[in-house]
Amino acid sequence: MIFYRHYSILAIIFFSLFITACANQSSPRYEAVVSQTESTAANHFTSIAAALEAAPGDSTKPYRIFIHAGEYYEKIIIAKPNIHLIGADKNTTRLHYDAYAGQQASFAGATKGQIWGTSGSATVTVRATGVLLQQLTVENSFDFLRNDALEPGATERVGNTQAVALFLDMGSDKFIAREVKLLGYQDTLYVNSGRSWFDKSLIAGNVDFIFGRGNALFTDSEIKTLARGRASMPHGYVTAPSTNINDVYGLTFINCKLTRAASVPDNSVPLGRPWHPTTQFADGRYADPNAIGKTVFINSWMDAHITTDGWYSMSGTAKDGSKKDFLPQDARFFEYNSSGPGAALNNKRRQLNATEAEAYTRKKILGDWQP
Repeated sequence: MIFYRHYSILAIIFFSLFITACANQSSPRYEAVVSQTESTAANHFTSIAAALEAAPGDSTKPYRIFIHAGEYYEKIIIAKPNIHLIGADKNTTRLHYDAYAGQQASFAGATKGQIWGTSGSATVTVRATGVLLQQLTVENSFDFLRNDALEPGATERVGNTQAVALFLDMGSDKFIAREVKLLGYQDTLYVNSGRSWFDKSLIAGNVDFIFGRGNALFTDSEIKTLARGRASMPHGYVTAPSTNINDVYGLTFINCKLTRAASVPDNSVPLGRPWHPTTQFADGRYADPNAIGKTVFINSWMDAHITTDGWYSMSGTAKDGSKKDFLPQDARFFEYNSSGPGAALNNKRRQLNATEAEAYTRKKILGDWQP
């Protein structure tokens, strides 16, 4: 009996050690941990901003910050390379802020009357290379719907309601978002620099909610058009690229699904419109003539909210200060093998042939960066 008792105790000890060893081998090591509970651990922080502040400014390898489930009301800028923000789960780790473009800015040093502007409204701004977001939600929680529902002349209605969730600013390159939710309404995702890859993610909004001049690849992701506060036609626009004419790639969607909220009408949402940002030149301030936007959809499924014509025009400022329309046929808008009730073949929806479509692979789009 004594022998068997000792044997049982030893078996339990060895089994416990084995399980612990396996757990240690299979669990990733994090340089920092963020949670909303206190801890005495040296690498523990109660805010994402504090964890970023403590990160090295010149790391050449990933600096991994694990973020426990919770609601993090923060507005952050990632200006250090190779920062990886990894949440517990995209449905339970939520980073949000509610700034909008026309709102009085509240950052240190802001002058009286200074507003956030579109780029300044972002919940997360990236200005460094090698940044990764995974298994979390980034949201701009400005109440767009409430404001959109107000009558145009209502005194409480605010203007300039662009409200960015994620902004890839100058300096950003080799950015990855995997298994994330990017949520907002107008101007959710602003990709304005470098190369970026969005994989197995959800990007949701309604007006120009994926826009900018960066080279952004979207794979196996859901692109969801959300409700409006009041009826509008068009209801919204999926993309608004401002790709420079010298850049081969712009916004590229491969194996994606274009879905909608229940209230979004059929035939109400164009795939995109050409954005020519108003820019300061030596001879004046006007719409950038070299912003020949590019959006391409490859092997993507589209619900019936996508318009039969596919694309739409967008106004901009001419040299003489007047407004002019930039037409979709003058941009670089293409599809290949679209399917679903929102797919259509007509002379307004230009199609790539099979040979042309071969230029749109992850390897070719991302170039010498192969994550």
